[in-house]
Amino acid sequence: MLTAFVNIDSVSRVRVTFDAVSAETGSEEGAPVSAGPNPIAPEVKELVWGAGSFIVFLFFMRLFLVPKVRKGMASRYEAIQADHEYASATRDGAKEDVARYESAVAEIRNEAARRLEAARQTLDKERTEKIAQVNAQISARRAQAETEVAAARAAAQSQIVSAVTAVTTRATQIAVGVSPDNAVVTRAVQQAMEGSRS
Repeated sequence: MLTAFVNIDSVSRVRVTFDAVSAETGSEEGAPVSAGPNPIAPEVKELVWGAGSFIVFLFFMRLFLVPKVRKGMASRYEAIQADHEYASATRDGAKEDVARYESAVAEIRNEAARRLEAARQTLDKERTEKIAQVNAQISARRAQAETEVAAARAAAQSQIVSAVTAVTTRATQIAVGVSPDNAVVTRAVQQAMEGSRS
């Protein structure tokens, strides 16, 4: 048995003194004390109880918990696989939709180009027809104007011939004192005008 004596000095020092006394063994003071059992080392019955409870826990885990975990893992794997397949199918469907959209856009562009070309050809044809109509109208008006100009020129020429004939007749009459023949003067004036035109 260990006894401890504590002395407190005046300067607040604590001094502990141990006396080893063994009443059971009868050892005297100062004799060596036996080490006794190790407090950390487990006893055999603790090892048996620990191993038994571990085996029971392992049995229950193997019987109940592991199948549930495996079942949960399998269902999770199947759900992930189904989601992956759904995503792949959705991606493939989206690619097909994009391909259909692009082909539809290409068809629409081709149709628009075809219609634009048809409209351009129609406009060119109509423009050509309108230009031909306008050219025909211009030609008709030019011919009409030339006819009117020719008629006006002929009328003016006959008036000029008659005026020049009258002036020439009067000048000849004043100069010579005899009135010349009107047909001769008219023919001479016409020849002079035709010669000046050529």
